[in-house]
Amino acid sequence: MPQIVILSNEAGSPYGTADLLEAHTGQGKLHKAFSVYVFRKAGSEILIQQRSAQKMLWPLIWANTCCSHPFEGETPSQAGERRLQEELGFTTPLTEQGTFVYRAEDPGRGVEHEHVTILTGETDGADIRPDPAEVAAWKWISLSELAMDMEQNPDQYAPWFHRGLRHIIDPS
Repeated sequence: MPQIVILSNEAGSPYGTADLLEAHTGQGKLHKAFSVYVFRKAGSEILIQQRSAQKMLWPLIWANTCCSHPFEGETPSQAGERRLQEELGFTTPLTEQGTFVYRAEDPGRGVEHEHVTILTGETDGADIRPDPAEVAAWKWISLSELAMDMEQNPDQYAPWFHRGLRHIIDPS
């Protein structure tokens, strides 16, 4: 069964759908997405994941807690909570923290062109059970250590993660 994404304009208004593969190849098609950032210890640590080697785009690259595309009729928070359960085996309430648009090419693999809703949540007792088809590794990391490593090793982190984390840390 083909996977479908919701096409949108730069303002995030939906106007149709496209096949997932079609939206991520060629020049790419702007579509709705969400990125989840789960924190613990009063927001001082974030849960990050290394994307599975099976991922079409940015395999084995570190990214935020999870990300994906909403289904038609699903709010960003509902979609984020669903995806947390699917990828990492837990869920927590999520809050919308704004949006951004980006386009990035993964040479030889495809393109991301997304209108992203940022979602944040907090947990101190999650029982993390990752799906190996989605997640190669995961870890809790302090924001200060993460920021330093992202600066020193930017290519080890997904392009949307750079944008989203900056938005969370400095939303102005």
